[in-house]
This record gives sequence, structure tokens and C-alpha cells, in this order.
Amino acid sequence: MPSRSVPVELRGALYFATESPVWGGGRAFYDPEQEGRVCARAHLVSASQFADIAAQEMYRSPGEDLDLSAVLTSGVARLGDGRYETLVCAGQLDGLPVLTFTAPWHADEVTLVPPSRAYVHVLASGLLAAGAWDADTVAAYVASSPGAAGHWSEQAIRALITT
Repeated sequence: MPSRSVPVELRGALYFATESPVWGGGRAFYDPEQEGRVCARAHLVSASQFADIAAQEMYRSPGEDLDLSAVLTSGVARLGDGRYETLVCAGQLDGLPVLTFTAPWHADEVTLVPPSRAYVHVLASGLLAAGAWDADTVAAYVASSPGAAGHWSEQAIRALITT
């Protein structure tokens, strides 16, 4: 199945929490129950590819398909208590489910942790590359997200993605 990426806006909020040993700062999480919008990129992948991506983010071995029936029926399926172990169906796009994974907790239930420079650069550059938002919009969006707010300015993020 060929991969393609399209920009999407989901109901909910982006926030940064926990400490990534790889990135050295807060990780991005999706809280579908918060007010707001989440700017994202949707990639067309097979169910097996989604299962492999999710397994890697959960620090599990890839290769086993996930039973997606619960998330497709109820909108949420909790596979464990850890970060990225909760599957969410955030809606439909062209008749296909928009699936992602996040933490089982909500943004207001966890200590917020500012993301690292490298992480902000990758995340914001990816949103900019989606083509739906300009640098000012991406910078304002990321800078206002819980965990980044008060630690990252719009100007600093804009400088990261435009230089």
C-alpha cells in the first residue's frame, strides 16, 4: 500500500509530558477530550503497518497485528497503562478511520514537560511540510500547547522552522 500524508485537524489538544530519553524533553500527546484542535499529518498505512508503528512507540517488538475492533467500535481502546498504549479513533477521512495512539491519562492529570529543541524542530517542521499551515500558524500552535507554553516562544519556533 503506497504511503501518502495529508494534513488533518482533530478535535482535542496537543500537550507535552513525560521525559523522552531519546529527545531529552517532553513527548507529544493527544488528549481527545480537551477543548481545541490538534494539527496533525495523517498517513495512509495498512493495519499491520499501524500495529508495527504502535508497537515500536510502546517499546514492544513489532510483528503482531492489533485487534482494532474495540477502537473502531468505541473510539478508544486501552492496551496498557503506559504512554502511547491507548488507541484512539479520531474520526474518518475519505471513509477510512483516523487512528492514533496516546497516553491513558489526560493533559490535566500529568506534569507537563517542555519539549527539547530537536523535538520541537521535528514536530513543527513536519506540520509545516504538510502544507496546510504557514510558519506563523505552526509556531503559534506549538508555542501555545500545554508543556511548550511559557517555555517556547512563537519567535523561537518560527526561527527553528524557517532557517
